[in-house]
Amino acid sequence: MNLNRLPPVPMPRQTSELSDLLPKLEEALNHGRDLLCHQRGSHGHWDGHLSSSALSTATAVSAIQAYLVSPGCPHQERSRWESLRDRGRQWLVRQQNPDGGWGDTSLSFSNISTTALAWAAMPPEDDVYVAAADACENWLRKAITLATGIEVTAISPQHLATAIRERYGKDHTFSVPILTALALQGRLGPLPEAWRLIPQLPFELAAFPRAWYAMLSLPVVSYALPALIAIGYVRFHHVRNWNLPWVGFRRAVSGRVLRILREIQPTSGGYLEAIPLTSFVSLSLIGAGLSEHPVVRDGLAFLERSVREDGSWAIDSNLATWATTLSVSSLQANNSNTVPQTTLSGDDQRRIREWLLAQQYREVHPYTRAKPGGWAWTDLSGGVPDADDTPGALLALSLLDDGSPDVLSAALSGSKWLWEIQNADGGIPTFCRGWGTLPFDRSSADLTAHAIRAWVRWFPRMPVSAQLRIAQALDRGIKYLLRTQRAEGAWAPLWFGNQHATDQENLVYGTSRVLSAGSALHATDRLSAPFADACRRASLWLLKVQNRDGGWGGAAQTPSSIEETALAVDALCNSLPLPPAENSTGHEPWADSIWSAIIRGCHWLLERTESGRKFPASPIGFYFAKLWYFETTYPLVYSLTAWHRVIVAARESLPQHEQEGPSGDTVS
Repeated sequence: MNLNRLPPVPMPRQTSELSDLLPKLEEALNHGRDLLCHQRGSHGHWDGHLSSSALSTATAVSAIQAYLVSPGCPHQERSRWESLRDRGRQWLVRQQNPDGGWGDTSLSFSNISTTALAWAAMPPEDDVYVAAADACENWLRKAITLATGIEVTAISPQHLATAIRERYGKDHTFSVPILTALALQGRLGPLPEAWRLIPQLPFELAAFPRAWYAMLSLPVVSYALPALIAIGYVRFHHVRNWNLPWVGFRRAVSGRVLRILREIQPTSGGYLEAIPLTSFVSLSLIGAGLSEHPVVRDGLAFLERSVREDGSWAIDSNLATWATTLSVSSLQANNSNTVPQTTLSGDDQRRIREWLLAQQYREVHPYTRAKPGGWAWTDLSGGVPDADDTPGALLALSLLDDGSPDVLSAALSGSKWLWEIQNADGGIPTFCRGWGTLPFDRSSADLTAHAIRAWVRWFPRMPVSAQLRIAQALDRGIKYLLRTQRAEGAWAPLWFGNQHATDQENLVYGTSRVLSAGSALHATDRLSAPFADACRRASLWLLKVQNRDGGWGGAAQTPSSIEETALAVDALCNSLPLPPAENSTGHEPWADSIWSAIIRGCHWLLERTESGRKFPASPIGFYFAKLWYFETTYPLVYSLTAWHRVIVAARESLPQHEQEGPSGDTVS
């Protein structure tokens, strides 16, 4: 079956409503496409714009403050660093929530991690911050009581540490850095006692071969290796241990692990291009008396370059690769000839194609030891190849493909990278095959569905040997998705959440991504009966959780957002061509229900976006360790994709005379 054409869409009964809607969608689509193209940088691709982060700002301020009081800070540089610190503190005060706490973004609910770190960044001796600190402490007391079940009238270091550890469970990747930052800023009491509240990270394990990490039960995943080293080292530096043989071993390998820390530092100075991780590393080394270490020097330089004009920091430098692949996919529609296929010129496509090819990793990654073939979320040196950006790049390249051997070679290498990372359960993890029970080596539905779409798209152009491997990977991935579907029909993602939903899960995002994979399989005659049935149940679940206003949130009874509504509309369009169930009499009742929900969702989107002119973002993104963010590109690209999908489906299902606008002209 032609990859560029989905199976026929059943005709709806709502022909009048749909034909009235089409010109409005066309107008919004054109406005949105113009806006998205305008956001492309002069370099030819999209950088996007991440929300500022209170957690990032607090950790950066703490690292700078520690540097200012260290012997490593030259006197002539003090005013520069003091200005950065003070601007960051002032931004934090402006962003404090009315309840006294801080959320990860300006639109996020207060949480204990960010609030505690912002509290640590406030100078207790400065009267300017007294009101903010008092409100913050009041919020923390309530949060500690809620988390521990113990009524507290004062912020006990032990209770605060317990509440923070409860948030992350067995994963020490983020809880231990937060506690370390609090200890070094004096918020967990005197240092000898404070260190007892913080687990000792086995930094000496960094001296062992990476292949041993699973056997050694490393309590953090490999991407957090800098934190393992720096934070483990600072606690070891301060705490006396009477196990002399082990102390001797740690001292013996300290020089080696610090050299490793330096070797894996990107040229930008920012580990993973992440402000919190780089701040934690810098703060820890300063706390261990290494304020003049090259890692600190380059880490602080990275923080200085990353600060925004308002004094804040984002969670990461950018999501340029991710934003670009999403933008290309929303602009380069290729499943119908009824809508103009592109708003990018041939030269634009060439520039983006060449840029994407240049972002593919061609050698073993020096940091995570990932094999060649993957893509990271950013074009900067701190990126790490992962299993969401890799299929995103593959899908974008398929739309920009000029038939050259270079593109096919990149697609083959990327497809191989994905099937080699596939877990034993058939699902796709984020960074590495599963060797533990931590989030980023576990399989997830959203990543698996994304990989399936990429494999299906490139399958026809692959050599026979690769087709055999892709077929095997597809079969295993589909079985994984069948096993992980919730009883109600939904799938949960890893990288996106909803702060209003139970357990903060974004089931609408996860379900929409799997339905997109089902559509891709159906378009190529690879949709099995069990998976078709699973997709039908997922579609029915989406119908049930649509809000009365016509939009969708992340789950049932959560406020509607542009991102989630657009994803749901797109997913329901993908479900329209699904074959009827075996006991069904045909498509009509199914199609009518789906079309009714799509039309209501489109009206909500048109109103919320002012017909494609404004796209306010919502905090639906999760960064590492459930750190919330929003990205201004998301509502725009998801809306464009949904509107295009609806227009295509409507034109394929409506009689020609029903596609005329109010003036009698055919919508084009």
